[in-house]
This record gives sequence, structure tokens and C-alpha cells, in this order.
Amino acid sequence: MESKLYFVKKFPLYMNSIRIWESLFALPFAYIAIILASIHNGYSPILLSDFIWITVAMFSARTFAMSFNRLANQEEDNNNPRTKNRHLQTGSLNRRDMWTLIIPCGLLFVFSAFQLNILVLLMSPIALIYIATYSIAKYHTWLCNVMLGTSLAIAPIGAWLGVTGTISPYPFILGLAVALWASGFDIIYACLDFDFDKEYGTKSVPTKFGIHGALIITKVFHGSAILMLIILGMSLNLNILFFIGCTIASLLLAYENTIVKPTDLSKVNIAFFRTNGIISMILLIFTIASWYAR
Repeated sequence: MESKLYFVKKFPLYMNSIRIWESLFALPFAYIAIILASIHNGYSPILLSDFIWITVAMFSARTFAMSFNRLANQEEDNNNPRTKNRHLQTGSLNRRDMWTLIIPCGLLFVFSAFQLNILVLLMSPIALIYIATYSIAKYHTWLCNVMLGTSLAIAPIGAWLGVTGTISPYPFILGLAVALWASGFDIIYACLDFDFDKEYGTKSVPTKFGIHGALIITKVFHGSAILMLIILGMSLNLNILFFIGCTIASLLLAYENTIVKPTDLSKVNIAFFRTNGIISMILLIFTIASWYAR
């Protein structure tokens, strides 16, 4: 009973520590994949059970990854002025608390995959290992930002495979769009730690190519992401509503890349949190509209 009360008391801290609201970045793309899979299969019914288990898989996987990230980066976060007030650093949560999230969420992710089909069940341990690897990648390669992007790309790919049980090129096109989009915004966010990462020896796209070069790479990634979405829409013969969503998303990405400058990073948080959350929701809304307008 005491342990239950402890968890209830700590629950808001857990959710804040893993930034639960950032689930809005990738979760809509999992739902987009479900809808597009339905369209591809002749507007087959979307099962409530699939929707529920994919949602559970998304939240459990992200909680697993973020909790592991907090553990793996604890020493660095202790020294980084930007992260020194996080929960592990202030003592409001401890390492045991993080393990209390990591282990159950990892098991819940595998169980949710089991509820979907054998294909995603077999792939679920690989997915967990990969999304955990991102947390230590920045100590070994500047491609860590791309690894974050490809980690988020697992969401739409896994969702499509989860509802169909078959491999097709379409979820990988969507996954590539997500990977390019997420890699780009993670590069933008990494610019905030440029000076610290240089001093501490942490690797990233900005430390490899400089802030100016990194922001150019972001623009290329984001432009390519929109191109992938257009290719996907044309491949699936989606109606005009989907492409309207892509157009709005491209304008928001242009805005995001305009407000962040090498000499002025003061608007990174607006670009990273607010704009990207809106982009994913816009694409989901217009994908739903496209599905209904058949």
C-alpha cells in the first residue's frame, strides 16, 4: 500500500520528467499510418483494439526511452546549465524511480505488440534496443540526431505493420518523412547545447558542422520530409485534402527554419515544441479528413 501511495505521489513528477506532452510529436504519425493502411486496403475498418494497443505501445515505448535517457545522461545533465534542474539532478526523483518506469514500460510495449500480431512482437525487442541506444549515441557519433529521427520513425512503421501484419513500402516512405522531420528539429534543439557539447566532448550535427552548417542541414531534411509526404500521397492516390495538409505543414516548417538563426537561438523552444506539435496534428487532421472524404 505504501509503495502505491509513493507512486501516486510521484506520478506528476514522472510525467514531467519524461515530458509526456512531447508524445504529440510522433503519436499522430502512428495514427496517420493506421488511416493510410486502411485506405491502402480498400478503406478496411479500423479496429478499436488496434487503435488502443498501438496507443499503449507508443506511450510505453516513449516512456521507456525517455526514462533510460535520463539515466544514461545523468552525469552530463548534472553539469549542463540547461538541464541541471531536472528531476534526477534536484533529487525529486532517483535512479530507482527511473527503473520503476523503464522495466514495466518495456514489458508493456512487448505485450502490446503481442496483442497486435506476431510480426511486430518479433520486432519489438529490436525496437526497444534501438530507441535506448539513442541515449548513448551522442558519446560516439554525431549522427545521434539522425538516430533520434529514426527512433521516432518506428512509430508509423510499427503502427502500419501492427494493423496489417504485412510489409509494404508505404510505411517506410512515411517513416522516412518522419525521420527527416524529427532529425531536423532535434538538430535545431541541439544548437542550444553547442558550447557545452564542445567543451564536454558530446557529439552532434552542430558540433560537427557548426551551428550555421547544422541549420542548413535541417532545411534540407525538412524540405526532403515534405517531398516524401508528397510522394506517399501520390503513391496511395490520396485526395487533395492530404496535400493541403502537406502544404500547411511545409509553411510551418518554413516558419520554424526562419525564426531560428545561427546568431539568434532565442526562439528555438518555439520552433521545437510549439511548431512541431502543431505540424503533426495538422497532418493527422487532414489525413482523417482525406479518409472521410472518400
